[in-house]
Amino acid sequence: MIRPVAVGRKNWLFAGSLHAGQRMANILSLLDTAQLNGLEPYTWLRDMLTRLPSWPNRRLNKLLPYASNTFR
Repeated sequence: MIRPVAVGRKNWLFAGSLHAGQRMANILSLLDTAQLNGLEPYTWLRDMLTRLPSWPNRRLNKLLPYASNTFR
């Protein structure tokens, strides 16, 4: 688990700006959380991005990649 962080460290220097780097860190954190909770990250991300435009704001926590939230 340490190796991807060490390899990525040099690549993340070129995110474009501080805000772009922060966005990338947030996205990678969500993808790692999905994987750690037994979800396939690509499937979760595709499903979440498909649902997001019509999803009510009060239920955004249901889109988070936790094991109790199912994605198909």
